[in-house]
Amino acid sequence: MKILCIDTSSKLCSVAILENTTLINKLELDNGLTHSETLMPLIKDLLEKSNLTLKDINLLVSDIGPGSFTGIRIGVATCKAFSDSINIPCVGISSLEVLAYNSKNDGIICSTIDCKNDNCYFALYELVDENYTVLEEPCAKTVTEVLDILNTKYSGKQINFVGDGIPSYSTNCYLNVESLGIAGYKKFISNNNVGEDILPLYLKKPQAQRQLEEKLKNAN
Repeated sequence: MKILCIDTSSKLCSVAILENTTLINKLELDNGLTHSETLMPLIKDLLEKSNLTLKDINLLVSDIGPGSFTGIRIGVATCKAFSDSINIPCVGISSLEVLAYNSKNDGIICSTIDCKNDNCYFALYELVDENYTVLEEPCAKTVTEVLDILNTKYSGKQINFVGDGIPSYSTNCYLNVESLGIAGYKKFISNNNVGEDILPLYLKKPQAQRQLEEKLKNAN
């Protein structure tokens, strides 16, 4: 099974092709948040370097966030357009799950992404025999709230931290597009080779919307 993976959740635009869980090729471009201009040419280059066309692809995998609101929309919309036009199944994987794959040691993994002002996107996973299980679903919380959860519900447990959401535990912050593909493949297989209608994972409202709501609230 050939898998095309797209990650536009950060300023890094990343695409990769896997054969099941084995990487065939990948390209990354750190060109700021200009994914609307760079994503399609990057996919074209990747397919050409891999001697493939879209018709050779069996599965599409997109990072659905959290991350850049605009970037996520572009990646998800591109996957859905390919899926609709060529009838390729697709699945979505959260950025927090992709980060969890940075930890290779069995045990509990705390995955976090900074979302400013002592807040973070957070999820908790458990890795056993190369299988990642969700313990706490992705959500937005304060750093204090996350630490309280870890200290109460998981007191005494060895916890491996990934991501940059908790400054004192910031480590392994790289969103590996290869991990995105592996997670997508596992999800697809576990769903009996059935795709899904992917949607962006918005754990917080966009800043512009929050500012508008605050403005309207103050006006009343």
